Amino acid sequence: MMATALWIAFGAVGMAQILAFVCLLRGPHIGDRILALDTMVVNAIGLIVLSGLLFGTQVYFESALIIAMLGFVSTVALCRFVLRGDIIE
Repeated sequence: MMATALWIAFGAVGMAQILAFVCLLRGPHIGDRILALDTMVVNAIGLIVLSGLLFGTQVYFESALIIAMLGFVSTVALCRFVLRGDIIE
């Protein structure tokens, strides 16, 4: 029962990843593309956590935490670059 729910969740998050990629390609403004890229990072974290649940190992959860921190920092840096033209003042 748990495996079936995990595979359904994989499909749902995978579809969300594909739709976010389409939004990344077709976004009319740079802000839309940044949000789509951040959504793709969140979806990737979800896929990693689902993999950790499916395989039952702790390594996936630690890597998801690291990717979450890097995704947040990269989104903030990209937004600052778009708004101000530089990252470090």
